[in-house]
Amino acid sequence: MHKFLSCVLIATCLAVPACERAEKLAKGFPTPPPEVVTPTKPLSNIEFKPDPELLKQIESIAAEAKGKVGVAAVELESGRSVSLNGDQRFPMQSVYKLPIAMAMLYTVDAEKFALDEQIGVTPVDMVGPDQHSPIRDKFPNGTALTVSELIRSAVSESDGTASDVLMRLIGGADEIQLYLSAIGVKDLAVISTEKELASDPQAQYLNFITPNSAVTLLRSLHEGNGISAENRELLLKLMVDTGTGAKRLKGLLPPANVVAHKTGTSSTKDGITAATNDIGIITMPNGRHIVIAVLVSDSPADEKTREAVIAKIAKAACDRWSN
Repeated sequence: MHKFLSCVLIATCLAVPACERAEKLAKGFPTPPPEVVTPTKPLSNIEFKPDPELLKQIESIAAEAKGKVGVAAVELESGRSVSLNGDQRFPMQSVYKLPIAMAMLYTVDAEKFALDEQIGVTPVDMVGPDQHSPIRDKFPNGTALTVSELIRSAVSESDGTASDVLMRLIGGADEIQLYLSAIGVKDLAVISTEKELASDPQAQYLNFITPNSAVTLLRSLHEGNGISAENRELLLKLMVDTGTGAKRLKGLLPPANVVAHKTGTSSTKDGITAATNDIGIITMPNGRHIVIAVLVSDSPADEKTREAVIAKIAKAACDRWSN
């Protein structure tokens, strides 16, 4: 279903010889127009400049979580950067709805779907009662929503039903991984659906991300890699408008800092919370941008403390790199 991503990757490899053959075709048999897709491209070159002083501050803040904390952040205009456990894997939880939304918008750019296209959502599509889903709560007997509404619900409201429907429309986890590979994102795995996460607590560890791969994903979005300019602006607005995680990345930042972000949170079992996450793009008042991921895993601290760790790290980065 919808295996066009595979075709795009293969077509890229064959592009040069195909052009050579096209010159030899009889003019009476025109070559069919190419499939409309948003091209992928390498990320811009950044000379990363590690900031050891900021790293010391972050290590001190991270200790408050009493668990595993991963951080990666880059001030894009200067290359100033920091990484703590940057290549280690963390469970994503709902952070994975961001790459799902990006892959879905790629299918829109490829004209496989339209943003205003109506999609049926049946009771079979609904996630369980213990999972977050305003769609299920409002339409328990099913409904029809546009692709745009599904993306908004998944990103801005972190709706599990919307996320699973989008995965189905894209063609499943394999298609999403092909998209991520095409835009150069590694060490990020989208495997389990929301329903699967509910049925197996260990499944959350299959949907993993590293802080460094989160930064690569955010840089791809910022640069419009694999997503059209129009849909990039749509997604960033949805990330700014999100109602989740008010006390995380943007918790201690003044309103002049615009934060486009996506959170992820697990349940707490035996006093341990597997995931308290937030990743995003911070636009500072001076017009500079920080892409940042703060992931807190396997922490015995309460929610207030975990969220405060994320907020303090974001503020430390913004304060440090504001000039």
